[in-house]
Amino acid sequence: MTVSKERKEELIKAFQKSGADSGSADVQIALLTERINSMTSHMRAAPRDYSSRRGLLRMVSKRRSLLDYVRKHDPQRYLEIIGKLNIRK
Repeated sequence: MTVSKERKEELIKAFQKSGADSGSADVQIALLTERINSMTSHMRAAPRDYSSRRGLLRMVSKRRSLLDYVRKHDPQRYLEIIGKLNIRK
């Protein structure tokens, strides 16, 4: 359920604001989305894995909080992020 090192670097490069940026809200949202997608496929295969379900819900909540922050401070950037990551509003 973890993101490979290469995939993580790709996501960071795609969403970073500057060369040294690896922790902005955009990058965190992208990394969480990748983890959520892999965890969702796991949950389809193992529907009674309740501890993983709890972790998945926690990640979704964290991503929602970060998206709310971005929407509050820069609505245009929010729309770009959800467009790139194919996240429903």
